Amino acid sequence: MTTLPTTMRFFEPHDHVAITRRQLPHWAQAGTVCFITWRTHDSMPKAVLEEWLAARDRWLLQHDLEPSAADWHAQLARCDPKLVAEFHATFTARWQDALDVGLGECLLRRPDVAQIVSRSLLCFDGTRYEMIEFVVMPNHVHLLATFPDAASMLAQCKAWKHFTAAQINHQVGRSGRFWQQDAFDHLVRHTAQFVRLRKYIAENPAQAQLQAGEFVHYSSPHALREGASHDRSITRSVMTTL
Repeated sequence: MTTLPTTMRFFEPHDHVAITRRQLPHWAQAGTVCFITWRTHDSMPKAVLEEWLAARDRWLLQHDLEPSAADWHAQLARCDPKLVAEFHATFTARWQDALDVGLGECLLRRPDVAQIVSRSLLCFDGTRYEMIEFVVMPNHVHLLATFPDAASMLAQCKAWKHFTAAQINHQVGRSGRFWQQDAFDHLVRHTAQFVRLRKYIAENPAQAQLQAGEFVHYSSPHALREGASHDRSITRSVMTTL
């Protein structure tokens, strides 16, 4: 049986980090709280993505960080906290804002499709991982979770995307790619950032001006809170049980 961490842990740049690369780097560290975003394959035009990557690389080079280095994220984490905050305020925010525009077909706006994703995210909660917070938006998903080790995080994200893509394609009567291959992931560095990201997930539907029934939000009532119930609750916009 997988052993889950019993205490919350934040990113430690001097500890081992598993890194995989496609268009974006993917980071995992045992027991660390992860903020992960997946998006549908049509959610961000190629030109927008390329512009974002080019601007990010220019910023890194301006601050003596090599964007082609596998450990640039760890190098950035060791920089002055104000510089790290500037990076995320500029590039993470720009990335999320581009998704919130709602480009693409936005199939996840459909309640039946969104339920496939939300139920999958909770299927092994408490055994393979600890789910803290998530929101299923019309063309992307944000989540905060902890995993027992780096391999578990990478394998679970792959399993979520593979399973839900197959189920969604079956539901809508089509085949082919549903999710973009790459995901955006970030290892949470400290309590203040954790609180801010959890708040961001909860408020994302309102910021994107979504209406009731156009998203699914889950917040663990017990994760990282002392003496709370271990009951779970999923809400579709307000309080509708799936």
